[in-house]
Amino acid sequence: MMNDENEMPEHVRRNRVLWDGYAAEYAGPGERGWARSEPAWGIWGVPESTLRVLPDDLASKDAIELGCGTAYVSSWIARRGARVVGIDNSAAQLATARRLQREHGLEFTLIQGNAERVPYPDASFDLAISEYGACLWADPYRWVPEAARILRPGGELIFLTNSVLLTLCSPEEDGLPAIDRLLRPAFGMNRIEWPGSMGVEFHLSHGDWLRLLRHSGFEVEDLIEVQAPEAGTTRHPYVTLQWARQWPSEEIWKARRRSDNDKL
Repeated sequence: MMNDENEMPEHVRRNRVLWDGYAAEYAGPGERGWARSEPAWGIWGVPESTLRVLPDDLASKDAIELGCGTAYVSSWIARRGARVVGIDNSAAQLATARRLQREHGLEFTLIQGNAERVPYPDASFDLAISEYGACLWADPYRWVPEAARILRPGGELIFLTNSVLLTLCSPEEDGLPAIDRLLRPAFGMNRIEWPGSMGVEFHLSHGDWLRLLRHSGFEVEDLIEVQAPEAGTTRHPYVTLQWARQWPSEEIWKARRRSDNDKL
């Protein structure tokens, strides 16, 4: 586990401070996520029955949530029979997750650490999943190869993050929603620091995601571009329902770890 701040990359240190500060604000959404009988994904809460994000059979599978926050996604997976590990950069977020474990009587492993360096041996898991966790706040050129390392051959990687199009159409000004025009170049996307935020986000173009995933040992099986529900609501100000009904504000990637014998 990499808790020594002198060993952590600068963006990991900054995002730890950011999410320790956000933890109280995200406790309520975490509580609602834990209480759900059916998973609901992303900022629009699209039901699992609509998106079919999770594998059909998770019983007795080993799963890890990369950037688990309050660990509601981990709770959904654990209730489906998986042996779950949640890893997160923020001690304050994990404190909420542990409280909710006690309240719901559901135990699984929670560790503080950086998803770019997971303290588990090679081929430890059948599923790695991230919803606005490592897939947004960790360096993709570090966390994707690390996910490949800890997954068994045939294991699945699933992650949900902001869509490329939303990132390209989002103003620099804090709190303003995406518009219907491109505001930044697609070429060279990666690290983004929004004005007024102490955190560091990471966004790649579709071509860069594809190349990175394949180079890291994955075969891409699906890319779900999420449309907001007709009467959807969100507490986040950076996108409107009208926008998210016309264009995807979120996307879900599904990839499978190749065996060492498989060729590119």
